[in-house]
Amino acid sequence: MTPTPAGRPSAITARGLRRSFGDTVVLDGIDLDVAAGTVFALLGPNGAGKTTTVQILTTLLPADGGELRVGGHDVLRDPDAVRGVIGVTGQFSAVDALLTGEENLLLMADLHHLERAEGRRRAAALLERFDLVDAARTSPATYSGGMRRRLDLAMTLVGDPRVIFLDEPTSGLDPRTRRTMWEIVRELVADGVTIFLTTQYLEEADRLADRIALLDRGRIVAEGSAAELKAMVGGGHVGLRFADAGRLDAAARAFAGATRDDDALTLEVPGDGGVPALRAVLDRLDAAAVEAEALTVRTPDLDDVFLSLTGRPPTDGATPPRKEPVP
Repeated sequence: MTPTPAGRPSAITARGLRRSFGDTVVLDGIDLDVAAGTVFALLGPNGAGKTTTVQILTTLLPADGGELRVGGHDVLRDPDAVRGVIGVTGQFSAVDALLTGEENLLLMADLHHLERAEGRRRAAALLERFDLVDAARTSPATYSGGMRRRLDLAMTLVGDPRVIFLDEPTSGLDPRTRRTMWEIVRELVADGVTIFLTTQYLEEADRLADRIALLDRGRIVAEGSAAELKAMVGGGHVGLRFADAGRLDAAARAFAGATRDDDALTLEVPGDGGVPALRAVLDRLDAAAVEAEALTVRTPDLDDVFLSLTGRPPTDGATPPRKEPVP
């Protein structure tokens, strides 16, 4: 593994990754560097190439070009070694409804060539960890969506992978179950596991990811922490509401460049939403002897990043999403 700029070894690297399907360019020379023991989120609209990227990095699909390493192994030259250190949870549950939950885990243990006693030990531990003990002897066909996703992730962990690819793992889950999955991801990272996450839930990336890359039309258009990406687009402000027009007029004189709404009796003062900016606004109000009736703080979110850098929201309902070509 090569060291990242922060000194942490790289668990996943891609240089000049390219992939086309016929005349359709899906990945146009992208570069990625994922530090070990972190969560890396790849965001992008439908059809941006997220799933294709995961398929290539997990050896399921060949690249047209580029240099790729996962877990210290060359993806193109040594795919078996890559498969030995990774786990994959795709968009759709891979559990077998003809087997019980426990049998699904034992099947994965057999596929990893674990000794029978070790396979049973791992299956029991994972059933306990994912709160599936009571459902262990029943078919996943009777499980809720959240239970099936937990079983799916438990199956991924049977082989004790150090790098896990989660391709939209919480798609379709209710908010409570989604947060349960987030806690599981945090526990894995605390144990030193590297998570490569694709998602269209921007809150998910915001809460989980150490670094985020935005993929659009086959190219990485921005990369950084959530805070760094939000800082790129700006647009934060402190909102002030006043009891009457006189106080609004007085406040507007104190804040040159602020945006006022006479009907709503509000003033928007540009700022990054941080404590120093908020304190400066309050100090200026005190100096002007003006009292605000209400105050709100608006900071940029990842939706703003999407709109600013791609010109469209993460899921654009105006036009049908472009599906990634199937090889």
